[in-house]
Amino acid sequence: MTTAAPGPRTRTRPVREDSAAAPGRTTTGTTTRGTAALLAALLGFAVITIDVSAVNIALPGIRADLHSGMTGLQWVADAYTLMFAGLMLSAGALSDRTGARRAYVLGTALFTLASLACALAPGLGALIVARVVQGGAAAVLMPASLALIREAYDDARRRARAIALWTVGGSVAMAAGPVLGGVLTEHVGWRAVFFLNLPVGAAILALLTKVAPSPRRPAPLDVPGQITAVLTLAGLTFAVIEGGGAGLAALAVAVVSALTFYVTEKRHRAPMVPLTMLRDRTVSVSLAVGFAINVGFYGVVFLLGLYLQQLRGMTATTAGLVFVPLAVLITGTNLVSPRVAERFGRRPVVVIGQLVLSLAMFALLPLTADTPMWLLVLLLVPTGLGGAFAIPAVTAMLMDAVPGPRVGTASGLLNALRQTGGALAVALFGTLLSDHGGGTFSLPGMRVSLTVAGALLLATALLSATFLPNKRNPS
Repeated sequence: MTTAAPGPRTRTRPVREDSAAAPGRTTTGTTTRGTAALLAALLGFAVITIDVSAVNIALPGIRADLHSGMTGLQWVADAYTLMFAGLMLSAGALSDRTGARRAYVLGTALFTLASLACALAPGLGALIVARVVQGGAAAVLMPASLALIREAYDDARRRARAIALWTVGGSVAMAAGPVLGGVLTEHVGWRAVFFLNLPVGAAILALLTKVAPSPRRPAPLDVPGQITAVLTLAGLTFAVIEGGGAGLAALAVAVVSALTFYVTEKRHRAPMVPLTMLRDRTVSVSLAVGFAINVGFYGVVFLLGLYLQQLRGMTATTAGLVFVPLAVLITGTNLVSPRVAERFGRRPVVVIGQLVLSLAMFALLPLTADTPMWLLVLLLVPTGLGGAFAIPAVTAMLMDAVPGPRVGTASGLLNALRQTGGALAVALFGTLLSDHGGGTFSLPGMRVSLTVAGALLLATALLSATFLPNKRNPS
């Protein structure tokens, strides 16, 4: 589930602009350069989104080929998501400093090379390292993609339409990823999931040659804050996945890093995350909602991908096709949600969306190895509706709650916490599956995982109903 969030932090005082930047600007959005920027942004957003859900379906194939246990599969999924989440916090500033187009070129090139390394990985360790690099490149691409659109379309109405297309593209990519991952894994092999990124990366780089160079703006980098943020997320995830003495040591690292992050952000003159912003209830609750929704959605895709292939013996293609209704529901619901929020207010939309997604978690609890497929597909309906219904409204709420200069920061923080929710869901749920199944998939482990996700969503729904304002979208 994806939704448009305003782009990276921008400043009104340009320091310098790359040569030949001005002629490439468009005020109508109808020029070739404007179209090229939109296509490049959409393709980049789609490919970094597909890499999350498609790889989840490819995990059983990776396990068989590289002889990995559940822990290894968790790291294949989370190595990407963790770096994506951790570096997202300062990626907007990097885009400003280097210029959006240059950042996008570098991010695309690095993502493409990392995808090649994933496809050619001789073993699990090499694959995980390549996934780390992929995630870092994806973090650079996300804010730069929106910055490209903002620069290409000066007209507010045309820019809004372009961002809407960008949003729908991401939604389709997230939902269609399991289908694509399943087809490629079964008929070509799991490595094809990564090889697919190569022609897409080449197409993006070709499109960028038609995009005007971007202005550079002063944007201080909070290096200590960035390092401690990554260490906190990595330590916490390692503790959940590995457990034991190593897990306790990692947890200690996470706690120390989190405290250091707090002190650093409090004292830094240009912090990545202004702590005063988090004191606003709307901001803090909105961030919690984004985190919880991704725990539920990413968790279900991870769990059901293993359930369908390992417990029910489905092929990767058939397992991917089970998620087709999600693709349709998520895309349609993302488009309908803003209209409903405009009529009834955002808070009811956010609360109802979480309650529906929570219901989806509990509705999946009775699943067995013999559950009819038509019933499973029916039970996936609230999964597709819930988060896709809530995310556009909660994003709009968050953007309204922060001053203009902080919009990029808030957007980056929301995306970072959503990715963190997905990473921790894979880490925790994979561990629960192993604990209950002796290292293999188990229904008891899946049920405990779904219960945790459902309870978390109920809690954030209560917070939303209590603390969020009820504003309608502006007409």
